[in-house]
Amino acid sequence: MKEAVAIYVYFDGACPKCIRDRDNYLLLAKQRAENVIWFDITDREEELITQGIQPTDALRSLHIRLEFSNHESVILKELDAYAVLMQHTKILKPLGWLISLPIIKPILRKLYKSMVVKRLKKSGRI
Repeated sequence: MKEAVAIYVYFDGACPKCIRDRDNYLLLAKQRAENVIWFDITDREEELITQGIQPTDALRSLHIRLEFSNHESVILKELDAYAVLMQHTKILKPLGWLISLPIIKPILRKLYKSMVVKRLKKSGRI
């Protein structure tokens, strides 16, 4: 995949853990995160729909939009989104490669989904 000029990360700003994860990512990525733009999905349903993302889907899994120099863009979600973000950090880059492996990805996807559902139920959001 070609290099994106901007990466829009759609994150749940009402989730304290999500905010901590964002802050930790910024610490790890440092200057490599200059083209990463964080978009809080809280109460922004219409904007999400305009971007082609269903608000309920955005709540249940991480979404990113890669924007390229020719103004094309692509939306990735779940582990594919995490893998791209991890490529922008030295320490997480190998992990990003690992979670993309066909043998590991389905297992992690199930774990990820169950953790998100548990978090959303605990906070009373689903």
